[in-house]
Amino acid sequence: MYTGIVETTAVVAAVEPLETGCRIRIETSDEDDRERNLEAQLAPEDSIAVDGVCVTAERVTENWFEAFLSAETVSRTTLAERAPGDRVNVERPLPADGRFHGHVVKGTVDTTARVLEVESGEDGAGREVTLEIPAGYEEYVVEKGAVALDGVSLTVADVDDDAGTFDVAVVPATEAVTTLSAARPGDRFHFEADIVAKYAARRAEFAG
Repeated sequence: MYTGIVETTAVVAAVEPLETGCRIRIETSDEDDRERNLEAQLAPEDSIAVDGVCVTAERVTENWFEAFLSAETVSRTTLAERAPGDRVNVERPLPADGRFHGHVVKGTVDTTARVLEVESGEDGAGREVTLEIPAGYEEYVVEKGAVALDGVSLTVADVDDDAGTFDVAVVPATEAVTTLSAARPGDRFHFEADIVAKYAARRAEFAG
């Protein structure tokens, strides 16, 4: 389980297409990651979230780790489309004795959400991002509810049901440590609906 509070960003070093999915290598050796000592706290078979996608680190060195992406993961995410040099958000699972921030993020991405508009705030006040609600997920996106975008826990600031869109506010602190600072119209973010909303909708379906 994750919280959507991204620890740092890392760099895609290689993506290898395979018949059954693909393998991705993530480089963790830049200055920021050395300060956080990410690679020293990661071991083979550990779970780690890459842009919100929970993967298993198969091989780990002091500079990088590799993970296999199944065909299901490839079909629901954009990780297989990444190029060397692309930055990704990274978060390790929440420890049992850790302090809980953000919201419950499982790392099982549902689909992608397309960015429609990005509006920068004044005097470094972050930015507001408008996204298209993915088809079939309308009931899980509610004003002041939670959503994970590329693994980042965000609060839904507004929902326009007629337009099929929702807004999130990306504060400066989030911009500073995640890839959301580079968001542009047309980008696709990994979208994970709040698991609590999913269970509530499922219960209502059976209750009705």
